[in-house]
Amino acid sequence: MRGLDTNILLRALTADDAAQSELVRALFAAAERTGERFFVSIIALCELTWTLRGRPYGLDRDAIGAVVERILGTSLLEVQDRGLVRRALAEYQAGRADLADYLLGCQSLAAGCVDTVTFDRRLDGVAGFSLLA
Repeated sequence: MRGLDTNILLRALTADDAAQSELVRALFAAAERTGERFFVSIIALCELTWTLRGRPYGLDRDAIGAVVERILGTSLLEVQDRGLVRRALAEYQAGRADLADYLLGCQSLAAGCVDTVTFDRRLDGVAGFSLLA
């Protein structure tokens, strides 16, 4: 298994650089022929969602959620803590904070924490978070 950097995922999803996108397509096609899989870390997912939200992409929450769902559903990709990412994605799709915030909260709970203390008012009232005010 090989890990993927965020820029590889970005080229695969957006095809915004023709030469790099072709290299990624060829990499994935070769992996499909050999049965190789690629590891996608939670950090790469966070970077990807931040990048897709900003310029030049400007994707909204629904589109970003659909991208993460697509990644989770791709058998070529082994997503770190897939179940945790699914839980965080569900919270993200229903909430107001960034996916990274929900991932952080889910990771804290999985590590045995009682909660995650935050100043982020978008997480006020969200289970597993305590607002420090």
